[in-house]
Amino acid sequence: MLELIAANVRRRMMRTSITAAGIAFGVAAVVALLALSAGLNQTAAQLVHLGRADLGLFQREAADPTSSVLPLSLLGRVRSQPEVREATPIQLVVGDVPHAPGAIVLGVDRNGFVARLLVLTAGRGVGPGRVDVGDRLARQLHLAVGGMLRLGGRTFEVAGVYHSGITEQDTGVIMLLNDAQALAGRTSDEATTFAVRVVPQTTAAQAVNELSKAFPSLLAISEPSEAVRAGANNQLISKAVLLIVVLALIIGTLAVANTMLAAVLERRRELALLATIGWSARQLGGLVLGEAVAVSALGTGAGLLLGVAASKLLPGALGLGAFVSPVLTLWGLGRAILIGILIGVLGAVYPIWRVTRSESVVALAAT
Repeated sequence: MLELIAANVRRRMMRTSITAAGIAFGVAAVVALLALSAGLNQTAAQLVHLGRADLGLFQREAADPTSSVLPLSLLGRVRSQPEVREATPIQLVVGDVPHAPGAIVLGVDRNGFVARLLVLTAGRGVGPGRVDVGDRLARQLHLAVGGMLRLGGRTFEVAGVYHSGITEQDTGVIMLLNDAQALAGRTSDEATTFAVRVVPQTTAAQAVNELSKAFPSLLAISEPSEAVRAGANNQLISKAVLLIVVLALIIGTLAVANTMLAAVLERRRELALLATIGWSARQLGGLVLGEAVAVSALGTGAGLLLGVAASKLLPGALGLGAFVSPVLTLWGLGRAILIGILIGVLGAVYPIWRVTRSESVVALAAT
């Protein structure tokens, strides 16, 4: 049967190619969006604990953590909360590091715990006109203490190299808060987030609950999963993935069903011959199913390759390339493969029904 399936797929190459191409585009879109979603989730999750914070305070309803805007006038009230041990502002800047579009610049208060707890592996701390770079970024850009780094039209001296264990921070740059505000075009009384450490007797979850009550206009986040759900971009990508999956299933299923039904009608004599020599309705149905799955497998394979390529381009097309890199996972690729195979199975349902009805098999045999 496998040889017959392969022969039938090859002899209608034009129709097979068109159907497989439709499936490929659907699978490619799923792969690319899943990779982008995973990248957004990874970035959002790591932003919560920047600077060894227990939780972060962000602007509620911000599209993503990097676009949050908080007035520094709130910082005193935050620090006065009984569950807060320390709070310090952070200004995030994205897209300003040459040759490293995903690198994030953190503007910090020199006296805050983020700067104080920074572990330097070389050099000294930040100062006016000076920056510290993460060890991963230093290796990537071949930077060393005493070197120069150009950010947003200004040149800064590399004063030190640090390691934090947080990927987003170790592939980024730390500078003074006012320098980062100027770099981001923000006023001196604004920041992106407040990094918070809670008192020993209070859990992060309890602090989130209390801070949410005290500051209803702010979003307190202590768990990576909360950061993932909070970003509007994350929600947009998740909904887009679901929409593309549904459209891919509908369009792909209709395309496969149309192709297989046309093949069944064109091959009535062949199927009749198989029925007369002893092929059962189940075997005829298996033949149709095998051909449908084969076409879907071809489309899925091409779709995986297209999806991997598209995932590299999608962040830039959606304006997210400055701070997120797509993450291709085995689970993401596995889901795309399952969708592709499911298209073939669903598309074969009606043609199989037409072939395996007892009346149809008798009619075929009589032709």
